[in-house]
Amino acid sequence: MLFKQQALLRQKLFVLGSLAIGSLLYLVARVGSLDRLQPLCPIDGRFGPRSQDEIPLRALQFKRGLLHEFRKGNATKEQIRLHQLPKAIIIGVRKGGTRALLEMLNLHPAVVKASQEIHFFDNDENYAKGIEWYRKKMPFSYPHQITIEKSPAYFITEEVPERIYKMNSSIKLLIIVREPTTRAISDYTQVLEGKERKNKTYYKFEKLAIDPNTCEVNTKYKAVRTSIYTKHLERWLKYFPIEQFHIVDGDRLITEPLPELQLVEKFLNLPPRISQYNLYFNATRGFYCLRFNIVFNKCLAGSKGRIHPEVDTSVITKLRKFFHPFNQKFYQITGRTFNWP
Repeated sequence: MLFKQQALLRQKLFVLGSLAIGSLLYLVARVGSLDRLQPLCPIDGRFGPRSQDEIPLRALQFKRGLLHEFRKGNATKEQIRLHQLPKAIIIGVRKGGTRALLEMLNLHPAVVKASQEIHFFDNDENYAKGIEWYRKKMPFSYPHQITIEKSPAYFITEEVPERIYKMNSSIKLLIIVREPTTRAISDYTQVLEGKERKNKTYYKFEKLAIDPNTCEVNTKYKAVRTSIYTKHLERWLKYFPIEQFHIVDGDRLITEPLPELQLVEKFLNLPPRISQYNLYFNATRGFYCLRFNIVFNKCLAGSKGRIHPEVDTSVITKLRKFFHPFNQKFYQITGRTFNWP
């Protein structure tokens, strides 16, 4: 009887010991495999393979950890992603295609975009928070990358040129424009849609764009005033030379985006990386969409490409005649001619 009990005890100890050893071996193997695993990041993957001496950016090591490694001498400055002030800003114009331009430039591996409009330089309350507040609103980026933000209100706000100049007098400035009358109607359409969502009534475009007392173009109407591009640009030229501006054709960006993006790459001194592969036409939407890689595609929000209301042809003719001399001066200053009527 005693012998059977001893044998049974030895059998149990053997089983428990085997389980313990097996669990230990599994944990050792598991830890080893985890240590070898690289986190899959579709964004970081766009920047090409890591160099052999680069430290992998794990989730919690991303900022604080790598800074610690840098202080110990185990990482280089090129391997640390920080909030960096923008080296280029899309300053306008409203309804010219600023969002499309920003998203398309983000196809380039050396470009990092601020997702939201910061409104730092045109908003007194935000500007009073200081440059460090602005910096922290920027996305993380590597030193070799260009951070870009866009806020279309910058172009028409009087205080902005001086404020940006004080931050960086050599910054590159992007302006995307469309045919002025079309842009004004698009501006109106966006406001109209907002009113309709709130079940509010709104004036017709003709009543806003034409002064009922004089029957002339109403330059007090913001949508008209914004389309007088040369007036706003002249204010910017008091602080920045024309060489620091690049004018993007917003109408062409809709129909034939690649040549416009290649011009911007050249202006920003970026190696050519955006190709026709990255842009494909979506027949349903009527716009080009973006292809980052074989699995990640992106189209602009459904609010883009609103259908414009019908506008009296005599009003369109009057507006185009009004904008014509301003357009000619804009061509002369920028050195870029558009086929605007």
